[in-house]
Amino acid sequence: MKNLLLSLLTTTVPALLAMAQTDPKLVEVAEFGPYQPIGLAVSNDAPRSRVFVTFPKRATYRYGLAEIVDGQRRPYPNAEWNQWDSLKPQDRLISVQALFVDPTNTLWVLDPASPAGSPTITDGIKLLKISLKTNKVVRVYRFEDLPREQTGLNDVQVDSGRQIAYLSDPGRSAIVVLDLTTGKSRTVLKNHPSTVADPGFKLVIEGKEVRDEAGRMFSSNVNGIALTPDSRYLYYRAINQTKLYRIATELLTNPGLTPEQVAAGVELMGETGVSHGMIADKAGNIYLTDSPNKAIRRFTPTRQLETIFQDDRLLWPDSFGISPDGYLYVTAAQIHRTAKYNDGQDKVTYPFRLFKVKL
Repeated sequence: MKNLLLSLLTTTVPALLAMAQTDPKLVEVAEFGPYQPIGLAVSNDAPRSRVFVTFPKRATYRYGLAEIVDGQRRPYPNAEWNQWDSLKPQDRLISVQALFVDPTNTLWVLDPASPAGSPTITDGIKLLKISLKTNKVVRVYRFEDLPREQTGLNDVQVDSGRQIAYLSDPGRSAIVVLDLTTGKSRTVLKNHPSTVADPGFKLVIEGKEVRDEAGRMFSSNVNGIALTPDSRYLYYRAINQTKLYRIATELLTNPGLTPEQVAAGVELMGETGVSHGMIADKAGNIYLTDSPNKAIRRFTPTRQLETIFQDDRLLWPDSFGISPDGYLYVTAAQIHRTAKYNDGQDKVTYPFRLFKVKL
């Protein structure tokens, strides 16, 4: 007892708080040092899934896309694609954002080509289709029918049955529907109330408004999206809103409908608080990240919102992946702690990390 009391007396208050606010069920999968993880995808392989993480271009950078093997990053699909080169934007990963593994175990890689602090390299905007059997790029979609100087693609979900990809475009406050057979895209719900950030909404994390060096409040239009396993509904939301929406995909994929007819199909699902990333499981639950509360929430098919996990290590939980053995993987991006949002001071708690928790 004496030794226990001595240990408690000599332990610092921050250390005690950290001990009290972490949960052993949240398992650290990998550490990334100074390299910031954003996008995440987990393959359908059994018994051991493959894990992929994106690292957007910033001051400290090495790979845009990596496979995590035994906790270590390996450039994927190869070193050549990861050799950053602004003179070869069409054949290099410029600033990879989002990932998705479809039911055929194909990896989809979204590169908006928007390096931190620099203009978008429009010729580098692309969606890669990569076979996880051969580890080869099968096809590249370049969105040449979009106004690429205006777009800001952020997230991607793929219906391999219909051969349709859905992408959020916060740059234009819209959803992009890409025909994977023809390579042609359509824009829907542009500037709809469900895709536009609330101008009066202030993002507050760890007791501080998230503002950049110029005093501008962090703001994002439609951002995270989630396709249900049956591909019937696309869930979506803006970061600078507290509402979750969905729309039937049959409306999004029907080119004969007017914008008004598509908009009429938008459903308000409920208030869900702040969220960045989303994912749907086989039961139709929608998991949402929750940065202000350092938590993970679940929106059920019966429209119940549940907080299923909270841990102080979830610093700006950003993207999800679900493995066949029932683990929910999540990246911790710490965007609000970067120098951009702290008057030039880097307040990130290094190393950046990837976690998982059993569902």
